[in-house]
Amino acid sequence: MNEITLDLQREARLGFDEAIFCDGKNPAQIAAILVQAPQHGGRFLLTRLSPEKFDAISRQFGDQIDYDPVSGTGIFGAAKPLIKESRVALLTAGTSDVPVAREALRTLNYYGVAATTFNDIGVAGLWRLTEKLDAIREHPVIIVVAGMDAALVSVMGGLTPGVVIAVPTSVGYGAARAGETALHASLASCAPGMLVVNIDNGFGAACAALRILNIKN
Repeated sequence: MNEITLDLQREARLGFDEAIFCDGKNPAQIAAILVQAPQHGGRFLLTRLSPEKFDAISRQFGDQIDYDPVSGTGIFGAAKPLIKESRVALLTAGTSDVPVAREALRTLNYYGVAATTFNDIGVAGLWRLTEKLDAIREHPVIIVVAGMDAALVSVMGGLTPGVVIAVPTSVGYGAARAGETALHASLASCAPGMLVVNIDNGFGAACAALRILNIKN
C-alpha cells in the first residue's frame, strides 16, 4: 500500500520507535504494516487497537500479538527485557482512569521500563494518597492520570520533587466536557513545572517519561 511510509530511523533519533496508531486504520492497512516488521527490528507497538480489529488481524498473525483489551494495545514480537528497578510511578485518580494508565504502562514495558502503579488514589479520599506518598516519592518520574477536575495533578505537583506528567482523561459528567476541564485544570495548575499531555494520551505520557529517562541515562 503506497499510503504507508514507516519511520525506520525514529528510535535512533529519539530513543523510541514508531508506534502503530490503529484508530482510523482498517485491518488490511494494519496487516500491511506488520508484514514489514523485519525492517523494524521484528517488533511493533500498536495503540488504540479495538477488539474487532485485533480479531481481524489475528487470523493472519495469531499469537504473534500480545493484546491487552483494557488499554487497546498490542505488542507484536518481543518487548525489551524489563529492567527490575522501577523509576516511574503511575498514578490513577480513579478506577475509570485505568485504561489510559494501562496504555502508558504497556508503552513503558514495551521499552523495558518498569513502572509501579498506584490506582484509585484520588483526592475524594485523600487518605488513599497520603498512605502511599512515601513510596511514590521514591520515583524520579510520576505520571498522574486523572479525569473530572484532575485535582490529583496539582496535589502531586505540590508534594513531590520528581517530574510530574499529567494525563487528563475524558472521565466525568457534563461539565467535565470529555476531558477538557481536566486538561484546562492541569494547564492552569498553581504547582509549577509540571508537564501536560493531551486528553487520554497515555502513550504520549510514556514517551515523555522515556525522553526524561534517556536524559538521566
